Amino acid sequence: MTRLGFGSATIGGLFRDVPEADAVATVQHAERVGVRYFDTAPLYGYGAAERRVGTALASVPRDSFVLSTKVGRLIVARDQITPDMDVDPQRIDDQDDYYYRSNPGVRPVFDYTGDGIRRSVEASLGRLGLDRIDILYLHDPDHHWEQAISGAYPAMARLRDEGVVRAIGVGMNQVAMLTRFARETDVDVILAANRYTLLDQEASAELFPICEARGIAVVLGGVFNSGVLADPRPGSRFGYLPADDAVLGRVHRLRLACERHGVPLRAAAIQFALAHPAVTSMLAGVRTSAQLDDYPGLMRLAIPPALWGDLKAEGLLHPDAVTPTDGAAAPAAAAAPPED
Repeated sequence: MTRLGFGSATIGGLFRDVPEADAVATVQHAERVGVRYFDTAPLYGYGAAERRVGTALASVPRDSFVLSTKVGRLIVARDQITPDMDVDPQRIDDQDDYYYRSNPGVRPVFDYTGDGIRRSVEASLGRLGLDRIDILYLHDPDHHWEQAISGAYPAMARLRDEGVVRAIGVGMNQVAMLTRFARETDVDVILAANRYTLLDQEASAELFPICEARGIAVVLGGVFNSGVLADPRPGSRFGYLPADDAVLGRVHRLRLACERHGVPLRAAAIQFALAHPAVTSMLAGVRTSAQLDDYPGLMRLAIPPALWGDLKAEGLLHPDAVTPTDGAAAPAAAAAPPED
């Protein structure tokens, strides 16, 4: 994996549509500038993101990149939904609205059975148009632990044993169940979304030490906490929902501290997330090539060590938080992509 990976939820139409051609062009640009890890899921755009990623990478040598997708939801046509199906409502803040604007004719249906996992992989390969999946994540099993551990996980382990996938893992927006999977199963990788950032370091307390001890790679998603750390203003999102005044106030203090040292808040957010030795890669969820092009520079920007001390002194970071000044080094094979 490259330290910077491409997360495709945004180009799948998260919160607002992204035109097909623009989405494909953004993925292709990421590959051209050196990104070698691409993550997607059936949920993202209800199948649209997988198709777009597959289209973009169709002419790229397959062994030159790592691809991950996810299982746990099947994409089902609305006219085939039956009362016994566990439909994911995808509502935003209890409103009659949906996270993804694409594919209104289908709905995501939870299915963590062994059969559901195999059906999901077959459907994903069809949408991707690729010959294999490198990493298969169990996606958001928050309220389905029993079915996930008795049905989904064994099926995923068999797919790994059979060589259908190269590695298996779990991706979630919470820490408690990720920690349980890391402790109780033989997963290869954990995808922690929104849980190791300048605003939330919950993952570092128990999850990261277990992953380090067991040799489990950690991939981070949502290092900007859904956007508030990238563009802090009223209406910015935190954990997919509009940020409240308390969060906006804390981000304001973070930004002021960064400005005193001449550091963009986004650079601090990125470099802090990548500094922990448990972290292998970080996913960038971008809509455009221009947004992606900001990342390499922000990853390399020299940040005065005094900034991290100030953040700790002001109570904005835990006193024991790992920072780039603590000597955490990226693996040699996981460099950031080049700038050109």
